[in-house]
Amino acid sequence: MQQLNFISVKLTLWVVLGIIFGFYIDVNSFLLLIALSVLPIGLFWARAKQKRNGLPFFEALTFLTSFCLGIWVVGISMGKGMPHHYSKKDVTKEKVWHLKVREVLKPNTFSHNYIAQIIASDNEQTTGTILFGLSVDSLTKQLQVDDEFLIHAKPRSIRPPLNPHQFDYKSYLEKQGIVHFIKSNYSSIIKKENAPKTWVGRAANFREKIISKLKKYDFGLEESGVIQALLLGKRDDISENTYDNYKNAGAVHILAVSGLHVGIFLFLLEFLLSPLERLPKGKTVKLLLIVLLLWSYAFVAGLSPSIVRAVSMFSFVAYAMYLNRPTNSFNIIALSILFILLVKPLFLFQVGFQMSYAAVFSIVWIYPKLQKFWFPENILVRKIWQLLSVSVAAQLGVLPISLFYFHQFPALFFVTNLLVVPFLGLILGFGILVIFLALIDFLPNIIAKGFDWIIRLMNATVGWVAKQESFIIKNIPFDSFQLIWGYLIITALVLFLSKPKWKTMVVFFSGLIIFQVWGIYKQVELHQKETITLAHRSRNTVLLHQLGDSLVIIASDTFNIGNIATDYSVAERIQKMGAVQLKNSYRIGSKRLFVVDSLTVLPIKARPEYLLLTQSSKINLERVLDSVQPKKIFVDGSNYPSLIKKWKATCAQKEIPFHHTGEKGFYTFKLN
Repeated sequence: MQQLNFISVKLTLWVVLGIIFGFYIDVNSFLLLIALSVLPIGLFWARAKQKRNGLPFFEALTFLTSFCLGIWVVGISMGKGMPHHYSKKDVTKEKVWHLKVREVLKPNTFSHNYIAQIIASDNEQTTGTILFGLSVDSLTKQLQVDDEFLIHAKPRSIRPPLNPHQFDYKSYLEKQGIVHFIKSNYSSIIKKENAPKTWVGRAANFREKIISKLKKYDFGLEESGVIQALLLGKRDDISENTYDNYKNAGAVHILAVSGLHVGIFLFLLEFLLSPLERLPKGKTVKLLLIVLLLWSYAFVAGLSPSIVRAVSMFSFVAYAMYLNRPTNSFNIIALSILFILLVKPLFLFQVGFQMSYAAVFSIVWIYPKLQKFWFPENILVRKIWQLLSVSVAAQLGVLPISLFYFHQFPALFFVTNLLVVPFLGLILGFGILVIFLALIDFLPNIIAKGFDWIIRLMNATVGWVAKQESFIIKNIPFDSFQLIWGYLIITALVLFLSKPKWKTMVVFFSGLIIFQVWGIYKQVELHQKETITLAHRSRNTVLLHQLGDSLVIIASDTFNIGNIATDYSVAERIQKMGAVQLKNSYRIGSKRLFVVDSLTVLPIKARPEYLLLTQSSKINLERVLDSVQPKKIFVDGSNYPSLIKKWKATCAQKEIPFHHTGEKGFYTFKLN
C-alpha cells in the first residue's frame, strides 16, 4: 500500500506500537528517560552521516525514538514512575482524599458514578484518577463536573468479572488508567465551595443549561432522549427499547456525538462558508472560522472525550480540505492520530476511537475506488450510489472491530443509512437552530413541534428496520485472531479488486484459507473440551456444564439466569443449550461436589471433596467441617452476606480454602 510510505503514517504506527508495548509491559522509567535523552543526539548524528546507499540508521533511530515516545506517554498517563501518583502511597489504609469530579457517568439503579481526579491524600499532593460512586439519594443533587470534595475512605480494587466471558469492566477501566474505586454516600463527603472551574466543567454546565431549556418545551419523552443524544451527546434519558432499536438497525452511531456528526457539521460549514473564498485570504479565514465553530460545537456538547476526539480529528480533516490535495488525506489522518495519542495515549484502547478512525480511513481509501468502479449518469442513481459507497466503505472498515466487541451484524445497515443519513445534515442543522432559539427563549412552539415530529419519524424508521429480525445476525463468535486476520483479508480484497495482481490474489486466498483453518481448529478444540463452572448469580445457584459444543445450565431457578448463558455460549461457540434443575450431588472427575441448600441435607457418609453452600442454609459449619472434612468450601450469590462473612471466618479458623463467587468470581473445576 502506497499510503504506508508516508512518513507520518510510519511514525504513527511506531508510536502506536510503543503505547501497546508500554501498556502491557512494565518498562523502567529511568532507562526510558535515558533512551529519550540519548536518541535525539543519535538522530542528529545519523542525519549528518547518513549515506544515500548505506544502512538506514536515521530511519531506524527515528522509529526507535517514536517507539520509546509511545512507551513514555502511556507510562505517564497511567502514572508509572510518577513520584506523586497515588499508587506510590499506602492504599491499604483509610485516608482523607481530596477529589475533583472529571466526568459524570451514566447512573444505575443503586449509585451515581463519577471519574474523579485525585488532588491530594492526607494533605499531600497526589495525582491519579479513580472511580467514585455515591449511593442514590433522591433528596440530594447529583455532583457535577469540577465539584471538589473530601472523603475519608480506603480505595478498593475493581473486581474482575464474576462470570465467564462477562464484560470485563476492570479491564475497561484499566485502559482508562483507573484501577481503584471508592464507594460512599452523600453524608460522608465534605463538598468544597468555590472550586476552580475548568473548560470541561464550564462546557458540562452549559450543556445542562441547554437541556433544562429544551425540557420546557413539549417534546415527547422518547424524542427528548434522542434529541439530547443526537445533538449534545448525553444518552442518559434514552429508553432501553429505543437504544436497542438503533443498535439492531445498525444506527447506534447516530446516538453518539462523534465522527459522523462532526463530519456532517464540517461539510455543512464548508458549504455555508464557501462564499468567503472570494475574499482576499478568504480560504484561510474560512479554515480558521470552521475550526473555531467545530470547537464551539464541542463546547456545546460538553467537551466529552468522544466529541473532543472527533473534533480534533476533523480539525485536521478541515486542514486537508484547505490544502485540496487528495494524497494528503492519509497524512492528515495519521497526524491527527499522532496528535491525539501523544496527548491522550489511552484513547487507543477505546472502542469509539478505534471505530472512528477505522471508518474514516476506510472511507478515504475505499470510497474513491468504488466511485471508479461505477459512475452512474443519472444524478439520483449517482447520489444513491455515493451514499451506499460511503456506507459500504465505512462498514468494511469497522466490521472486524464490531464483530469482536459486539458479536452481531445488522445486515440492513445500508437501508438505515439510505433512509436516515441523507437527512441527518438537515436534522443536525435544524437541531442547532432549535438549541439556539431555546437558549434565547425565542423558540416558537410550531418549530419545536416540527422538530419533535422529525425525530419521531426517524425513531419510527429505525424501529421498522430493527423489527426485521431475520436480517440481524446475532451471537457471532469472533476472537482476536479473527479480528487481525479479518483486516488482512479485507485489505487484500480491496487491493486485488482495485488492481488485480497475483501477489494480492495469493494473499487474499491464503488469508481466507487460514481464516477457515482457524475456525476448524477451534471446532476440533471445542469438541475435546469438557468443563464444569460455578457461576455467580444473585438469589440463584448456577452451574455450567460444557461438553463439546453443548451446554447444560444447572440451576435452582432456571428462569433467573440473566446473560450468563448467552455470554458463555457466544465465546465458547456453543451450538446446543439446555437447562436442568439443580441436584444435591455431582461427580466431578474423581471428586464429588455436594450442594447444601435450605433443606440442610448433609453428606455424612459420602465425604465429598467440595461443599457448595446455597440458599442461606441453616447449618453449623464448624461441625460440618469436622464431620465431613471437605477439601474446599464454595459459596454463591444465593446466600445472605452476613452468613457468608461468618462462614468465611470459620473456614479461615479451620484453614480450609473458601471461595465466594461474589468476591472471587466464577470457579472452573478441574475434571482430571
